[in-house]
Amino acid sequence: MNSPRRDVAIIGVGITKYGEHWNQGLKHLITEAGVRAIKDARISGSDIELIVGGSMSSGMFVGQEHTGALFADYMGLNPKPAIRTEAACASSSVALRVGCMAIASGMHDCVAVGGAEKMTDVYGSQATTALAGAMDRDNEAYFGLTFPGVYAMMAKRHMHQYGTTREQLSLVAIKNHDNAMHNPCAQYHRKIGLEDVLKSPLVADPLRLLDCSPIADGAACIIIVPADQAKKYTDTPIYIRASAQSSDTLGLYMRKDITTISANIHAARLAFQMANMKPADIDLAEVHDCFTINEIISCEDLGFCKKGAGGKTVEEGETQIGGRIPVNTSGGLKAKGHPVGATGAGQIVELVEQLRGDAGKRQVSGAETGLAHNVGGSGSTVAIHILSRNRGRA
Repeated sequence: MNSPRRDVAIIGVGITKYGEHWNQGLKHLITEAGVRAIKDARISGSDIELIVGGSMSSGMFVGQEHTGALFADYMGLNPKPAIRTEAACASSSVALRVGCMAIASGMHDCVAVGGAEKMTDVYGSQATTALAGAMDRDNEAYFGLTFPGVYAMMAKRHMHQYGTTREQLSLVAIKNHDNAMHNPCAQYHRKIGLEDVLKSPLVADPLRLLDCSPIADGAACIIIVPADQAKKYTDTPIYIRASAQSSDTLGLYMRKDITTISANIHAARLAFQMANMKPADIDLAEVHDCFTINEIISCEDLGFCKKGAGGKTVEEGETQIGGRIPVNTSGGLKAKGHPVGATGAGQIVELVEQLRGDAGKRQVSGAETGLAHNVGGSGSTVAIHILSRNRGRA
């Protein structure tokens, strides 16, 4: 793989609170996150040359398509070009990757990237139908399979093959709710215990309600520039050391091993090669925990622990703040919330705050490097970004 022509840095971030925004529409959320990012970057709208925004299913959720133009319109950035990216729950991570390519190629010097989703204006059944568009509709969704069912099968097999326990799944949710208590943007500020998880309603065996991320409204925005220009805007730029993406089959039924997400492994390999790093060099990670089993499987695939040891790694406290590899300090999708089109960009905002040392009570001491891992569907798309306080190369 050829290295990008120019390195990329983040100079500003903005995010809304995730949750149920009954008095705000999609355009209002986009505007709020965008204005916050522009202010954080200490630039004006006229400095932005391109907008790239992720949105998974705005047409089904709120009846609004053409959201690239919507982003530009309501951020007051016309006539600047705007692009919408769609990759299911990885939509805004792919937006960041497109923005990185625009900077690296030399075509643009200042790009606003991010994502937004407004999910709570429809009934739960309608949201389920919209989300099912991220799986194989003909061979999975048509027959009634939903994502809780998909990840339940992955969990069942992982438990059978590696001895992962029901209690270890619960500990993922408990940890992430604990972290969200200190994140003002998180959807849930509620501590939960083992009994709460085990007594919550069964959704798809073995997954219970508190194993599942909620639907949410929210938006996040990131301002990126060439790395060699970043110090003009801020004393604390955060450098994007790697931006990688990989694909796998849309249908779970087509995979050789449902306890592993192959796209995780391929994207991680690319990202670590690009950054000239290894898993042990990562100080913290935002890992896609749409269901508790996904955090366990993905930590294994990303190389943070051996295959089959993900549950034990959580149980031994290694993924807690203060542990060997803190995972989902934001609260993760599970407790921070999962407005699908905004999720990946929101992960980046958390890493930037951590690497700047601005994360308050959830701060990882001495954090220098972070990894963001964002999944579309059941692993059909995986995008990984590695961020660092250090540029790494001249």
